[in-house]
Amino acid sequence: QVQLVESGGGSVQTGGSLRLSCASSGFTYSRYYMGWFRQAPGKEREGIAAISPDGRTAYAASVKGRFTISRDNNKNTLSLQMSSLNPEDTAMYYCAADRPSALPVQLKLATLTWDYWGQGTQVTVSS
Repeated sequence: QVQLVESGGGSVQTGGSLRLSCASSGFTYSRYYMGWFRQAPGKEREGIAAISPDGRTAYAASVKGRFTISRDNNKNTLSLQMSSLNPEDTAMYYCAADRPSALPVQLKLATLTWDYWGQGTQVTVSS
């Protein structure tokens, strides 16, 4: 049974930082692309960061330079370090996994057709 469990969300003030984590099980984690997506109220879900099995990364323009995605293939965990948070970052954040393919990681980030999804963790940034 595949499980993706996010943690680390919470409420912070503008300029603050948070670190999200995603614990994965039930699939061959080291072979999968992993990604972070978010969905704000009334908006579509968007990809914000992705990482390939061999560690190549891609970021949405809105978070590049502020967020860092990383993975630990020994612990089957995915992380997202978020800094310089602002109210526009308020959303439900989701971890996702997608099977290996020939697509560049940047193109992976642009799609929502990932194989597995977590339940999400809420991030709220107040001004």
